[in-house]
Amino acid sequence: MKLINADLTIIGAGLTGLTLAYLLREKGLKIKIVEARNRVGGRIQTEYSDLYAPQEMGATWLGKQHEYLTAFLQELNLETFIQILGKRAVYEAISTSPPQLVTLPPNDAPSYRIQGGTSRLIQALVDKIEVESIFTNQVVQSIAYQDDIFMVKTADTTFQSGLVVSTLPPYLFVKTIDIQPVIPENLLKIAQQTHTWMGESIKVSLTYPTPFWRAKNSSGTIVSNVGPIPEMYDHSNVENDKFALKGFLNGAYFSLKKEERLAMILKQLRKYYGAKADDFLTYEETVWRNESYTFAPYESHVLPHQNNGHAIFQQPLFDGRFFIAGSETAAQYPGYMEGAVRSARFVFGRLEKRLLPLFSIV
Repeated sequence: MKLINADLTIIGAGLTGLTLAYLLREKGLKIKIVEARNRVGGRIQTEYSDLYAPQEMGATWLGKQHEYLTAFLQELNLETFIQILGKRAVYEAISTSPPQLVTLPPNDAPSYRIQGGTSRLIQALVDKIEVESIFTNQVVQSIAYQDDIFMVKTADTTFQSGLVVSTLPPYLFVKTIDIQPVIPENLLKIAQQTHTWMGESIKVSLTYPTPFWRAKNSSGTIVSNVGPIPEMYDHSNVENDKFALKGFLNGAYFSLKKEERLAMILKQLRKYYGAKADDFLTYEETVWRNESYTFAPYESHVLPHQNNGHAIFQQPLFDGRFFIAGSETAAQYPGYMEGAVRSARFVFGRLEKRLLPLFSIV
């Protein structure tokens, strides 16, 4: 068993964990980031190819109201662009009536995407962090706290530190990691009933040689009560020379094979676009329910966003040395990238004001 010493161990190399490490980069702390996946980014996952448009399989959109994220992107010199909706949308109300082309109202609060893909944000953060501080393929199995020291254990490594921040979804954290001493019962109960953002989502994307949906009597914006795709949007790149449609598949189809899901998607798209729907270049999907480092089946019924932003997550544990962070824990905009950034900034503030003096950091 390898032993690695640090001042702070961050569990999870998603947006919250990397943002926190970025904010702390000049504070003198020895930081180690422990990530279960073989990649960084967590629920931000952009598939890249030189030939096709970037395809977002995870977090995608932000709005002007997401002021912390917007300022953060500006700080990192990352540009955004408006999500194309068009003036009309394909609308399918019921299965017994044909789809209609409806006029969209003026959009006073457009959504934005990050130029080059959302993973550009992750890469920008990694570029600012010491690469040797990030440990991938390390699944945390247990956390033990004694005499002001944490022992965070994976299958082959123990990370020893005086501070720990978990950025895992709260339910995944309490479900998959053995914690000693046990955490308070009231926190455990709330965490067990906290919704994991995007956990039930299926993101799908098809690239095409031309944006045929931009024709006069068509649209790349789809809203359907029939499905299996309830929403889909034009997902072409900012340069407008590589074209794609990206949307959500009904989460009930998580157990099907990829080929079966694709067949259902194409059947639906043919209703709107005819045979052109079959001329796709690539098909990508991520079934987040099957991502064990994001989602674990709930033990009881949990509603969307249930307990996200709960005040109990703002309180540190173990003598104020352990924080539960992440998008679900943010007091504002929980479940969004904005929430992830806010959570990181909240923990940074607590560390800076209360705990950094313990380590004689100036």
